[in-house]
Amino acid sequence: MSDSVWRQCAACLQDELPSQQFSTWIRPLRVSDDSSEGELRLVAPNRFILNWVSDKFLDRIRELAQQYSGRALQVEVVSLDRRTSRFRRSFAASETVPAQPAYTSSRGGYAAAASVNGESAVPAFGGGVEPGGYRERDGGRGFSSGHFHGSRMDSAPSSMSPRRGARMPAEAHNSFAAEEAGVEALTAAERLPADLHGGGEPVAPAPPAAGGQRKVEVEGAIKHGSSLNRGFTFASFVEGKSNQLGLAAAQQIADNPGGAYNPLFIYGGVGLGKTHLMHAVGNALVDRNPNAKVVYLHSERFVADMVKALQLNAISDFKRYYRSVDALLIDDIQFFAGKERSQEEFFHTFNALLEGGQQIILTCDRYPKEIDGLEERLKSRFGWGLTVAVEPPELETRVAILMKKAEQVGVDLPHDSAFFIAQRIRSNVRELEGALRRVIANAQFTGRAIDDILVREALKDLLALQDRLVSIDNIQRVVAEYYKIKVADLLSKRRSRSVARPRQVAMALAKELTNHSLPEIGDAFGGRDHTTVLHACRKIRELQESDGDIREDVRLLTRSLTT
Repeated sequence: MSDSVWRQCAACLQDELPSQQFSTWIRPLRVSDDSSEGELRLVAPNRFILNWVSDKFLDRIRELAQQYSGRALQVEVVSLDRRTSRFRRSFAASETVPAQPAYTSSRGGYAAAASVNGESAVPAFGGGVEPGGYRERDGGRGFSSGHFHGSRMDSAPSSMSPRRGARMPAEAHNSFAAEEAGVEALTAAERLPADLHGGGEPVAPAPPAAGGQRKVEVEGAIKHGSSLNRGFTFASFVEGKSNQLGLAAAQQIADNPGGAYNPLFIYGGVGLGKTHLMHAVGNALVDRNPNAKVVYLHSERFVADMVKALQLNAISDFKRYYRSVDALLIDDIQFFAGKERSQEEFFHTFNALLEGGQQIILTCDRYPKEIDGLEERLKSRFGWGLTVAVEPPELETRVAILMKKAEQVGVDLPHDSAFFIAQRIRSNVRELEGALRRVIANAQFTGRAIDDILVREALKDLLALQDRLVSIDNIQRVVAEYYKIKVADLLSKRRSRSVARPRQVAMALAKELTNHSLPEIGDAFGGRDHTTVLHACRKIRELQESDGDIREDVRLLTRSLTT
């Protein structure tokens, strides 16, 4: 009976809530198998959803459950008890587990991991393998090398080097080459084992290991270093309303990797801090344990590495590499769209990491369901953990970002000047920082102190461009197209909901994105009073807090108008 009651409750909530709220908070709930008679026990996939549902929706769920069951039901929401992740176990053991031999094989290749009690054991976080590249010893030449580009690894898995001249099977080449168009063709040098992303100096040969097996010995530090940006930390991240949910989730993951928020999917426009948050998590994990195997890369790098592995006939090594990490951070996942073979491989890598309790963090420029050319099974899995949006920063946050960046470089930035820049540069943090760098450079070159006059001079061409791009006329045109109405409707006296709400959105955007006064905006919308504009701005601000659809509309329109 519990299943039937919950299906009816969920259907009602789907009608009552904006689609994004329903998909984020209600759809992931499942009826517990151990729900007893007179009880509806719902299971949330993680503690974050548990807390949010308990705070925001539990009372309504209880009302609906009583309505559809015809009696009082005890309704409870609990968190799914996930098994302790390998990530967490290894932190506890990191100071006590001795280094183990790395990879061995009796066939000229390398096995994925040491055998423990007859079972395969993948190296755990902080234990098992020392930092560094590998050295192959079999009486022949070896290479000290990192493995794939763009990683912070405490060990490189096996070499991806078949015998020289080895070719990938013709059918594999034909099926993958066209799909992965855009990845540069490999040079002959790149196909040599020593040149596999970095190469290295040859090391002295050594006798074969006991039993006739070739042994790979991990030693030394990785020479090419980590691609984690050490400047992207939680301390350097400026929190605001637009990003506080993403920041909170990232901090939770840094404290408890591989736990409830796995995967973490962060989406939003360009230059809003998605990559910063991703690097901040990676840096926090590495700070806690320098031997952490944290891999950060762009999605196109994943594709390029897979193509290289296929060309070297070493796809099994590619799989072992990406599936033996403790945290995999992939930027701009939308570039997987249309690449079927890459999606297939990432699907299996994703499953393997999740089953092993290894953390996954992904970023994208749009909500996962909106990525055309991406398999539905991947979209579904991206929603298993927590999906959070990062919005364009509001005025106060933009000012705080400018003040913090100026402080970091030792520049005295007057608050009035920061406020002026923040008012005029609204699209994203990247453009905001670029404007600040231009102002600082101008001040240094001219020997003048920063003030409003210098800021206007330094940014005059940028400000002129902004004024041309974001005008009230342009806002009206874009909003009308988005809501499929006419510009004349926005200016008319019509008060039907299908026109009034878009008009309020357009007024709010005009207030936020232009420097026009409230009376000027009112005049541009059919001669309306400034109090009407003020009411529209307040109404849209309130709706953005409670209505996911309006929040998404404003986000998309702002992005369209400012990029």
